[in-house]
Amino acid sequence: MGEWTEESQQLVERAKAGRLDAVDALYREHADRIYGYLAASVGNRQDAEDLTIQTFVRMMESLDRFEARAAPFAAWLHRIARNLAIDHFRASARARERVGRPGPREGRAASAEEQALTVLERQGVRAQIASLPLPQREVLTLKFVCGLSNAETAVVLEKSEGAVKALQHRALVTLQQRSSLAA
Repeated sequence: MGEWTEESQQLVERAKAGRLDAVDALYREHADRIYGYLAASVGNRQDAEDLTIQTFVRMMESLDRFEARAAPFAAWLHRIARNLAIDHFRASARARERVGRPGPREGRAASAEEQALTVLERQGVRAQIASLPLPQREVLTLKFVCGLSNAETAVVLEKSEGAVKALQHRALVTLQQRSSLAA
């Protein structure tokens, strides 16, 4: 994840002032990582694309409330994406309850993030990660798919850095134990 530089801060300030070129630059800088996170979270290409767009719309609506002192911009943006993914799951659960069956899953496009996920899936790791408790799964996705630091992951999940490290450790130990049992 990129460092919070003076250039990044100026870009955010220009976007806050309504400069569309700055908003476009923020989109280009962060869209792939946001999409990768959402694709890993929701497991559906179309939903991930829609949620990525919604993330940047929400960013534009909320940019005036962003404070660099409170969180790095990338972590703040990932938190928006996470909240939208949670809302998506709640809405999907309500829709399934009304209809009484699970929704269909679509095939994946060949973006770099999705190619990486496909490789993981072939190796069986993705299924193992999917079986982890949600907090552990989120930590691994944010750290290893999105490339966030421990500090940024802590901001997104609203946990301490120590809690993020502990969740990551537990998740990796669990995965290691499962792979040892399978061998």
